[in-house]
Amino acid sequence: MLDRRTLLQSSALAVAAGSLPRISPAAEERRINEMYIDAHSHVWSPEVEKWPLAKGQTKADLKPPSFTPQELFKLAEPVGVGRVVLIQHSVYHLFDNRYLMACAKLMPGRFSIVGMVDDTIPHPDTTMKDLLPHGVRGLRITPRIRGEKWLEGPGMEALWKAGAETGQAMCCLIDAADLDNVAAMCARFPYTPVVIDHFARIGVDGTIRDADVAKLCDLAKRKTVHVKLSAYYALGKKQPPHEELLPMIRRVLDAYGPERCMWASDAPYQVEPPNTYQASIELIRDRLDGISAGDREWLLRKTAEKVFFS
Repeated sequence: MLDRRTLLQSSALAVAAGSLPRISPAAEERRINEMYIDAHSHVWSPEVEKWPLAKGQTKADLKPPSFTPQELFKLAEPVGVGRVVLIQHSVYHLFDNRYLMACAKLMPGRFSIVGMVDDTIPHPDTTMKDLLPHGVRGLRITPRIRGEKWLEGPGMEALWKAGAETGQAMCCLIDAADLDNVAAMCARFPYTPVVIDHFARIGVDGTIRDADVAKLCDLAKRKTVHVKLSAYYALGKKQPPHEELLPMIRRVLDAYGPERCMWASDAPYQVEPPNTYQASIELIRDRLDGISAGDREWLLRKTAEKVFFS
């Protein structure tokens, strides 16, 4: 049995807790919206029976075995990240966007989505537009699925045309060798928003070539193109503190301006040792010298907000 002193203490604590101001939903929304945005992360569930994987994929292929929104925010919130752009995984779920849409519904206001649409189906642009009310603000497109002809065909043309109407961005997972083809599409569809993932993977073989960086920077003349400063684990030395990437980042910033560049982690891959989520954001937040606080705010929040949350 509790003694009288313990009961009095418990009652006092209860009264004190009840007197504390509660955070209103509006205040919580403001708090989240003032935090940073991670413009590129994947999530997936270990419940593969509920959320089936693409053909040929099994639960054993998931690496790590689980990376849910809750696990993501355990890493993101301690370093000030409150919202995330979820990227459809081009292997695990392919064109089935249901899991990401369920995540966005479960945590309103915390996620925007880059989904995937099969451009070979009839009227893929209609499918793309139908995804917009579910938070799908962009489409991942990549030569990894269709090879050299990934940008050809009426379906792909329809998607680019629809993007100009809806504001949904064409988010390109490419290598530097693909930049010319993307530039040609940008010339054909000058009003379609475009996002280049991971610096077009320049430096993936350990060498950051001047010609590749110059080609990426040349694409900046297309004013609807944005670049993700992301996936440091895969580029250059591929380990913290990632400072060898800073010269490339500065060149990209000079070409595009901070209003068209956005930081992203590419979690969970960025969190595999020796890399960490914190090291990723620190490169932009703490190690990128010579930019103003306002410019840093564009890189860490406002650009992603403009493209994916506005």
